[in-house]
Amino acid sequence: MKKSAWATLVVALCMATVWTAAFVAPHAQTATASRHGNDHDDHGFDRAIAANALDLFARGRETFRFDTFADEHFWGDTLKLHEAIEGARFGGVGAGISPATALSLGLKVDSAALPEALVENLRRGRVDLNDPATTLALIRLNAVVGVVPFGTNAKGGLQSVGLTCALCHSTVDDSFAPGIGRRLDGWPNRDLNVGAIIAAAPDLSVVAALLQVDQPTVRAVANSWGPGKFDAELFLDGKPFRPDGKSAATLIPPAFGLAGMNQHTYTGWGSVPYWNAFVANLEMHGSGTFFDPRLADAAQFPVAARAGLDNVRAADDRITATLAPLQFYQLSIPAPAPPAGSFDRRAAARGQTLFTSQAKCSTCHVAPLFSEPGWAMHTGEEIGIDNFQADRAPDHRYRTTPLKGAWAHAKGGYYHDGRFATLLAVVQHYNDTFSLHLSDAEMNDLVEYLKSL
Repeated sequence: MKKSAWATLVVALCMATVWTAAFVAPHAQTATASRHGNDHDDHGFDRAIAANALDLFARGRETFRFDTFADEHFWGDTLKLHEAIEGARFGGVGAGISPATALSLGLKVDSAALPEALVENLRRGRVDLNDPATTLALIRLNAVVGVVPFGTNAKGGLQSVGLTCALCHSTVDDSFAPGIGRRLDGWPNRDLNVGAIIAAAPDLSVVAALLQVDQPTVRAVANSWGPGKFDAELFLDGKPFRPDGKSAATLIPPAFGLAGMNQHTYTGWGSVPYWNAFVANLEMHGSGTFFDPRLADAAQFPVAARAGLDNVRAADDRITATLAPLQFYQLSIPAPAPPAGSFDRRAAARGQTLFTSQAKCSTCHVAPLFSEPGWAMHTGEEIGIDNFQADRAPDHRYRTTPLKGAWAHAKGGYYHDGRFATLLAVVQHYNDTFSLHLSDAEMNDLVEYLKSL
């Protein structure tokens, strides 16, 4: 009897093992595969999602880099910017803009767009970088980041020129030479002197009429911005300067590391697609549709209200269809990791502890976003600064800026207007404002941690 019982038990265990292998394991594998997106269902909706993601990414990158949204009708046909670029020799005006001058204005050249023969000639010094003809050739190669050519005039110059998102929100890695290299999409071009480029346009009468000033005033204001800055709100409220007399322009913000963020800009305004629609229609002057009844407030936005910028309806909408892919691509751009050896790891570890304790940074800069989920907005009083720029936006507040990749946009300073030249100056400001009682060594440790993000 005892032997028979053991035999029965062994048989039962074997059958249980076989049943588990035959039925439970495949179901478990299927569940695991499904959780990881590997269910191999060729007819499932997952394939449609994956294909859509690839399509959005590809179209978004193309839009970001090369789509002018038909703004060539403004920058070229109206302001005649191409005439300043090509010079009188090629049907424009003045001496023209050489590659050397363009690089000094912060324009960048995509080395990947250059033919091998041209690259070799550049290496050997056989290309005249002081001739506007070379600039025209580079533009026609789509090698000047953010600048798109249109047509050819009777003298070999351009018929028009348009601008793209990449002009301000891409730079290059300088791998070939300063200002020439591989694209770095999403990085703010803090070398770009937008104001000087605008001021070079031969005909600013449309801008002058919008602001109700003369053209010399427009040029003077634009030239006051300096490299890496632009004043988007000028065309809404007409305020060129802060109360302290300094330019009201703000730093060009990064377009990387925005996944999970609600507000796109320093002072909120709206989400990534909101700001893309805002800029493409109202700042780049493309052809599209834009609606924001807040801009009808003549007290806060006299220029916008007067010009009807609260409700823009172009007959040929070249913007709206690009908003989804453009958003998808931008949200795909990660904050860049810090270069090896660019920060002290031991100090950064101590700084991380301070970040979440005595320094109280994590109260607002919540990991891993390093901003606040939700409506991440604060008054100037809450962060120890004035409200001038906040009051130029509908919410009258400043966004809790995400901190990842802060090392990559150190040029020009920190905060919306670059008022703090270094990360240490930012930490010192908060130490004083909130009486954190951090020692010099602790503040330096915090900086090393911020550099590590």
